[in-house]
Amino acid sequence: MFDFIQNHPLLLAGAIVLPGLAIWLIFALGTWVIREGESGLMIRRFGRPLPPGRLVARKGEAGYQARMLSPGWHFGLWRWQYKVVRVPLVIVRPGEIALVVAKDGAPLPAERILGEVVECDNFQDAEAFLNNSGQRGRQAGFLTAGHYRINPALFDVVTTATASKHGMDASLLRVFHVPADRVGIVTALDGKPVAAGDLAGPVVEAHDSFQNPQVFIDAGGSRGLQEEVLMSGSWNLNPWFVQVELIPLTEIPIGYVGVVVSYVGREHLDVSGDSFTHGDLVEKGRKGVWVEPLLPGKHPLNTRVMKVELVPTTNIVLNWANRTESHKYDDKLSSIHVRSKDGFGFNLDVSQIIHISVKNAPRVISRVGSMQNLVDHVLQPTVGNYFRNSAQEVTVLEFLSARSDRQKQAFDAIRKAIQAYDVECIDTLIGDIAPPAELMKTQTDRKIAEELQRTYEVQRMAEVKRQDLQRELAIANIQAEVVRSEQQVRISEQNARAQVESARGEALSVKARAEAEAESVRMVGLAKAEAEAKTVLQVGAAKAEAEAGLVLKVGAAKAEAHRQGQDALGAAGYTAVQIASILGEHHVKLVPDISVGGGSTQSGGLAEVLIGRMLAAGTQGLTPVVPAVVPPQS
Repeated sequence: MFDFIQNHPLLLAGAIVLPGLAIWLIFALGTWVIREGESGLMIRRFGRPLPPGRLVARKGEAGYQARMLSPGWHFGLWRWQYKVVRVPLVIVRPGEIALVVAKDGAPLPAERILGEVVECDNFQDAEAFLNNSGQRGRQAGFLTAGHYRINPALFDVVTTATASKHGMDASLLRVFHVPADRVGIVTALDGKPVAAGDLAGPVVEAHDSFQNPQVFIDAGGSRGLQEEVLMSGSWNLNPWFVQVELIPLTEIPIGYVGVVVSYVGREHLDVSGDSFTHGDLVEKGRKGVWVEPLLPGKHPLNTRVMKVELVPTTNIVLNWANRTESHKYDDKLSSIHVRSKDGFGFNLDVSQIIHISVKNAPRVISRVGSMQNLVDHVLQPTVGNYFRNSAQEVTVLEFLSARSDRQKQAFDAIRKAIQAYDVECIDTLIGDIAPPAELMKTQTDRKIAEELQRTYEVQRMAEVKRQDLQRELAIANIQAEVVRSEQQVRISEQNARAQVESARGEALSVKARAEAEAESVRMVGLAKAEAEAKTVLQVGAAKAEAEAGLVLKVGAAKAEAHRQGQDALGAAGYTAVQIASILGEHHVKLVPDISVGGGSTQSGGLAEVLIGRMLAAGTQGLTPVVPAVVPPQS
């Protein structure tokens, strides 16, 4: 036989090729090669049937196998018994997460939404998942950035690339980022129910800011709104487990403190002390009003489960008037309407300045609830009722006239009243007072009348002063004329004296001539008389005697008149009168054209001046009067 084969080369070649072909065929039918970047999903073509309700085989049952083939050569998997499907790796890119849905496993408890996390190498060990009682449905665990060999028969993996196929928003599969100026309010979608009477789930430990759902659930975390918040940073969060709402940090401005009123936390425990009986205060983290206020700055508070009341630590001005401060606490305040003792109603504007210390801010909020309540329920009735009561004790005019006293009394009374509320009264100020118009009109009219009277008196005094000023100005203006007139008077006096002396000299000359002529006539007459005496002695003697007696009597009378005149007027005055009489008989002016008052102390000075001027003006036309000389009888 062997020789026969050797004598036939074709048969020899076939004897050599056929065993190799058989070996190759056997190798090819039982060997699978899985490349890098792939996994092999095995499907058993026949075997024991799977238990009811199961999709993936763990113990060699027919169907999809839990175990997957890793990259490399795999032998003994006969193609008539197994089908191997090459599936790509699951890739989760940096900054993203992937969710997992288990198609097989233990039933999910009714009170749970997400499957419990079990040890299964991030869902890469399907057999371990099933052996460790992994639950079917959405999983609490999730995949972070990396490459994973996931059995697609047991798990559906939801990535940003496949999110739309699963009805999800791809943005939910990205790492959650909380900005520096925000805080995250968390709502858990799984866990035990929130205890009755609680607003939010309590804080539990070690769940790494909700990044480990199973730890949160095992620690007794509750579903719903959470007391704990997410701080600034990036977090791997399962969107099937938590929802996060970003809100701004709670800012406490400069000049304020924040009093925290918490509706969640540990059991209430009052730390305010026995002396504070109008409220209670608790430590930070407990339910109630925190005894320590928040200082100015930004704080990561969960404003869904706690309230922050801003309390100004600077002076607060409240206006009972038609104006409002920027803080708006006095927005509802208006002018206080009061009624006086005499029955008049009027409006009163008041400004109240208060201060709340940092230490007393929690006590105030614990007592009244808020700053607005303090204004509306404490300060408004306290201030308003005080002024209404005090106004009824006095009349309107007394209230107006004693404004400063009323203000001081109001400060003392209001300070004592609000001190019981741990509020400090800085000052009480009375603003505009609007008394009845009809009453103020009478007061205004009276005041106007008084002011007019004062004005008229001032005007009268001004007029008197003006007249005095005008008089002084007139005197000053005519002073030069007065001086000139005085000088003229003095000149006139000197001229008059000169004229008088001239007249006297002329009179003496005339008198001397008259006496000489009289003596001559007398001598002639004597001669004639002696010549005729004899003839007319008898007749002439009688006539001469009669005439002589008459002349003697006239002369005696004139002499007596001259003597009496001199006794009455003085020698100079009587002489002036006689001269004036003579000048008047001859129609000579006695009064000068310009009369000037002189300051001479001599009584006859002015008369002498006038007479001198008239004599000077009329001398040329005057004829000297020569008295008749009656010769004496022999």
